[in-house]
Amino acid sequence: MDVQRISDELEIAAVLHRYARAVDTRDWDLLRSLFTDDACLDYSSVGGPAAGRDEVCSWLERSLTVMPMTQHLVTNIEAAIDGDTATVRAMFYNPMLLPGATETSACGGYYHHVMVRTDSGWRSRQLREENLWFDNPPSPRRRAELTEEAET
Repeated sequence: MDVQRISDELEIAAVLHRYARAVDTRDWDLLRSLFTDDACLDYSSVGGPAAGRDEVCSWLERSLTVMPMTQHLVTNIEAAIDGDTATVRAMFYNPMLLPGATETSACGGYYHHVMVRTDSGWRSRQLREENLWFDNPPSPRRRAELTEEAET
């Protein structure tokens, strides 16, 4: 493996780690900075939108602000790098405390990114969250209430 490839893999992993920190610390400016201006993000596997960066980041801000705690862990990062583009797959595990809950919930799955090298470093141009499981999910009624809270 050459030095450039090692550098690229470390930089890509750093973007994913900053994503987790941005979401969990509610640093919405940092979150937006990790994506290109024209990025498309797809959170439909958890009932969220599939849309442009600003629309989806605003949805995340509304949705996650009501949660007392989230802790996104990103691991097993695989990057297929081809010049200035990379196809990236990473596992995530997210324990969380839903509003009004006394027990934690958790979900997990994969993040699928298409990343590009920019003048500011690697950025995600496309993200699709593939949620594979949810432990202790909110009831359908509570999920509707949470959706309503996030929309107001």
